[in-house]
Amino acid sequence: MERRDFVRTLGAAALGPVLQPRVPSPYPRAPLRKLDRVGLQLYTVRHQMEKDVDGTIARVAATGYREVEFAGYFGKSARDVRALLDQHGLSSPSSHISLAPDQWRAALEAAPVVGHRYLVLAWIPAEERHTVDDYKRWAERLNRAGAEAKAAGLQFAYHNHDFEFVPVEGKLPYDVLLAETDPKLVQLEMDLYWTVKGGQDPLAYFGRWPGRFPLVHVKDSAGPPDHTMAAVGAGKIDFKKIFAQSDQAGIRHYFVEHDNPADPFASIRASYEYLKRLEF
Repeated sequence: MERRDFVRTLGAAALGPVLQPRVPSPYPRAPLRKLDRVGLQLYTVRHQMEKDVDGTIARVAATGYREVEFAGYFGKSARDVRALLDQHGLSSPSSHISLAPDQWRAALEAAPVVGHRYLVLAWIPAEERHTVDDYKRWAERLNRAGAEAKAAGLQFAYHNHDFEFVPVEGKLPYDVLLAETDPKLVQLEMDLYWTVKGGQDPLAYFGRWPGRFPLVHVKDSAGPPDHTMAAVGAGKIDFKKIFAQSDQAGIRHYFVEHDNPADPFASIRASYEYLKRLEF
């Protein structure tokens, strides 16, 4: 073979793979998703709500949020709250409540007026959670509240902090609550920050208890050792990885929260802008 023929043959061989038609994969990659709506737990702006409920709600809506979760109505009636939400194009699928008898009855009555579908207990008092049996008794109480909520056409849920991930008698209290509550009566609002701060992986819980987490609190951590809270996207929590398993977890509502932001409105804006762009 002459040199020019050899070079021509070599060039054709090199181009061969480039010119071959690309065979589509039999397992096409699923398209990336974005959140269609972002919510805010109003505890983040509680001090502003104490001074001016109407103005605070207006600013929350103007930021871009479309859902809010209440933690008290700040002196407003349920009808006034609903009118304010309607005025600003907001809905409130969830509210944190108390199980004190009078407050619980009031919450059951207010929920359909405001538009809540979930009533969430956010805390178990420290003096009532020393042993596994304490947590089992609380699970029974949660089941009873869940049955009452279901009878009213509502779903009851429990929100965690990090104390549920401190072992008690060799068990994690969160695991006890999950195992001892009826999933038809008690769902979970997972606070992603507190779960991570407690040394746990949200994805592991999604895998073990699929469909039990219709609500999540989206708050970020600057990482160990202090786990300083940060605006969403400014910390270390991998929300893209977590949200990719939303279907498995059963997540329907994503509520931004920051317990003590230096500038609440700047914080909620930064969190919203990050989540609005996030693809998963």
